[in-house]
Amino acid sequence: MKLIRIFSRAAVLGAVMMSAGMLATGAGAQDTTAAAGAQEELSPSQMEAAKKVATATKILEPFDDILPILAEQTRTAFIQSDPTRAEEIIEIVQDVAIKLASKRSELNDQVYRVWGHSFTEDELNQLAEFYNTELGQKLTKTVPSITQFSVAVAREWQDKISTEMVTMVQEELAKRNEQ
Repeated sequence: MKLIRIFSRAAVLGAVMMSAGMLATGAGAQDTTAAAGAQEELSPSQMEAAKKVATATKILEPFDDILPILAEQTRTAFIQSDPTRAEEIIEIVQDVAIKLASKRSELNDQVYRVWGHSFTEDELNQLAEFYNTELGQKLTKTVPSITQFSVAVAREWQDKISTEMVTMVQEELAKRNEQ
């Protein structure tokens, strides 16, 4: 049951990442990454404001499943290669995953920096204030499902348009062959 929950969260995360990828151009994504790393270090107050926004938006929650998913994948790979040591592998993977859990703060800090380089401190404080309102919390709760459904609708539309395009091109080619 826990794996089902993990995979459903991973699916939502995947949908969010796919929709973000669909909306961003390659150059835009590179600019954001470069800007986050190239700009000067953020002030402690700007990092704190970014943390408030990340907390209010619950933007980090989908990443909670990264380590459990990696542990499951690692466990599966090692057990497949040496099934006779399954119990030992399970124990070792569990111990290693627990040791690596402390590294989660590195990911959080990187996300805070992305927010901090994307908005001014004042903007971050305004965003945190908004996302802590009733409407902001509703937005936070509904964005994953809205994104998931939007990606599905976009795929359906893409398939429909693709079919129309192929049909129209075939018809036009047929017309030109008759001439």
